[in-house]
Amino acid sequence: METTIKVNQLSKSYDTIKAIENIDFSVCRGEVFGLLGANGAGKSTTIECILGTKNHDSGTVSILGMNPREDRKKLFERVGVQFQETNYQDKIRVAELCEVTQSLYKTFLNYRDLLKQFGLSQKLKNQVSELSGGQKQRLFIVLALIPNPEVVFLDELTTGLDAKARRDVWKCLSDLKAKGLTILLTSHFMDEVEVLCDKIMILKRGKSIFYGTVQEAIAASPYEKLEDAYLWYTDEEGKENESI
Repeated sequence: METTIKVNQLSKSYDTIKAIENIDFSVCRGEVFGLLGANGAGKSTTIECILGTKNHDSGTVSILGMNPREDRKKLFERVGVQFQETNYQDKIRVAELCEVTQSLYKTFLNYRDLLKQFGLSQKLKNQVSELSGGQKQRLFIVLALIPNPEVVFLDELTTGLDAKARRDVWKCLSDLKAKGLTILLTSHFMDEVEVLCDKIMILKRGKSIFYGTVQEAIAASPYEKLEDAYLWYTDEEGKENESI
């Protein structure tokens, strides 16, 4: 299978703190990869280094066979990104934000179709500030999908969504995966990880402590459920270095 994301010996430090150390993994086309860990484990730093928005100290990264820092313009058209903490103008309307996003790309999907798919078609004229937390989260996913990307990065994609909305998002992402979309996501919901992810990596204090399938993670632990296994692997409150 074609490898779309390749990370080799990736390391990054902030002064004397090692945020991530010798991270290795690869993601094939059409796979969903879950990057897991407590707050401060190094997930955000890993994603920022992969995307090239932050310089790494050592190691190599490629997305679609390209260097994310040297080939940023080429990758911009082929990679979608949704971050949990995203700031937009208070007064901009949903339709206007989608149109502005669409204007940045040469090719794009119909944002009205995406809004309908994610249950937001009735919010076209609403200001973004008027949306609930869950509606904003779904809108941010739509914005990441507008350029019809080959790879998409999703950070805590269903935070703030109720049970039905979460499952609706899972269904949409499963459909996109079936069409060949590669997804790298972070999540604290292990039921979500079990449903969506082909492979996972669990980070603890910047180091990989597990890499493989969900079934392999469970099998290598003393437990029969992923949530229990995950807590066994991490075994920490995750309160240190929460900004990493």
